[in-house]
Amino acid sequence: MKHRLLALAVLLAVSLVLFSPAAHAEGFVHADHQRIVDGDGKPQILRGMGLGGWMVQEGYMLGLSNLGAQRVIRSRISEIIGARKTEQFYRSWRDNAVTQADIDAMAGWGFNSVRLPMHWNLFIKDTAGKSGPGKIVWNVEGFRRVDALIAWLKANRMVLILDLHAAPGGQGNDLAISDRDPQKPSLWESGDNQAKMIALWMEIARRYKEEPTIAGYDLLNEPNWGFQDKTDIHGCSETGNKPLRDLYERTIRAIRSVDTNHMLIIEGNCWGNNYAGLLPVADRNTVLSYHKYWTATTQETIEPFLKLRAQYDMPLWNGETGENSNDWYARAVELAENNDIGWSMWPLKKIGSNNPLEIPANSQYRSFASYLRGEGEKPKAGDVFAGLMRLAADSRFDRNIRHADVIDALLRAPHSGRPISDQEP
Repeated sequence: MKHRLLALAVLLAVSLVLFSPAAHAEGFVHADHQRIVDGDGKPQILRGMGLGGWMVQEGYMLGLSNLGAQRVIRSRISEIIGARKTEQFYRSWRDNAVTQADIDAMAGWGFNSVRLPMHWNLFIKDTAGKSGPGKIVWNVEGFRRVDALIAWLKANRMVLILDLHAAPGGQGNDLAISDRDPQKPSLWESGDNQAKMIALWMEIARRYKEEPTIAGYDLLNEPNWGFQDKTDIHGCSETGNKPLRDLYERTIRAIRSVDTNHMLIIEGNCWGNNYAGLLPVADRNTVLSYHKYWTATTQETIEPFLKLRAQYDMPLWNGETGENSNDWYARAVELAENNDIGWSMWPLKKIGSNNPLEIPANSQYRSFASYLRGEGEKPKAGDVFAGLMRLAADSRFDRNIRHADVIDALLRAPHSGRPISDQEP
């Protein structure tokens, strides 16, 4: 009997070491029961922006909603200017669309965090004929850009959330979000794709396990897939979510075999909002993230998530929200912060005016975009290339149009009823 009691005591002690956030997150942002706290254990409200469009372009961000996924946009570009010049454009885009100037500005405005949507193919070379984690060849470009972003954030005492936005094979039937090709096996239809996803998180954990500038790993952005009922294509009525739960559990075990420091973030099915069958999570340094778009900013709209927070004793984070009016932004932020919930708006910039920064579209690009929408004649290849390269250059912070009213709506208006002066915030 004594031996059994001793064994139970040892097991309990091991469990406390494995799952207590204080045991493995000192100096790191982490989950502390129902709050996110900083490295010193003080409650922290994450106020951030998502860098959507940098590594993963969605069609609407470029005025090309009809094309949707990045792979389709890239293919249409390549048809006119060729593969080499297409790659030149995309490389210039990634060089310009996010730089230190963007991060410096965000810090100056009052943001304290950034969510980075990652595309798997910037981290893994898609080598034909090879499969499994042992055969993976790492793409240094993705890690190089993460390293640069970390340096810029560190200089501004901001933190980073790494978000797997486009997983191998794609995680949903909303194709643009994850750049999914429906003619190929999805994440859910391929063990090889799942192995690549887990291996990628293990490699990220290996490289960054001692980096406190990273606040957490957002394991899978907006899964939207019907597992039990194939007619429920986005998984909004899913009651089990077993494949998603299993993938999360395998990914968490893999990360924790390497990295016991960083906070983990999980999203439900149905674009991050259906948590049926996914909870509880054994790892105590885990946050539940919901996404909020185009719904009212009243308390009852987030009550289901508040109940999950209380029931499972874990923090909430509004990991993606936005694409609305300034008044809605102010009320959405007020709602979140009144309930001790941090947030990340989406996105920092795009072609369009309801974000902090707007990328101007030059006349040559506008003509090309009209053609791609079926609204104009086919332009000359030289004009297309010139317009694309100008667009990439204009994606730089110093060429963006700044919308001070949006920044004000996010960072001042939720906390003050006083009108602003004639000076910009």
